[in-house]
Amino acid sequence: MRKMMNNVKGKIVCTAGKAKQLLVDRKGENYVDTAVKILIAVVIGALLLAGLYALFDDVVMPTLTTKVQEMFNYAG
Repeated sequence: MRKMMNNVKGKIVCTAGKAKQLLVDRKGENYVDTAVKILIAVVIGALLLAGLYALFDDVVMPTLTTKVQEMFNYAG
């Protein structure tokens, strides 16, 4: 039991040391990386949204409109 507690205590001290080192770090490396990742995600999301909008506007909506009109066409 004592060995396990010492192991846990060592891991906590190690993690606290890493956290302190990250807070002291002034390079700004992490901020730039995070900003680039966010920008890439936004651009890819915008491209996917534009592609889906174009697909629904040109392919799906005319077909859907035709099917709905055929379904509710009581005269034919």
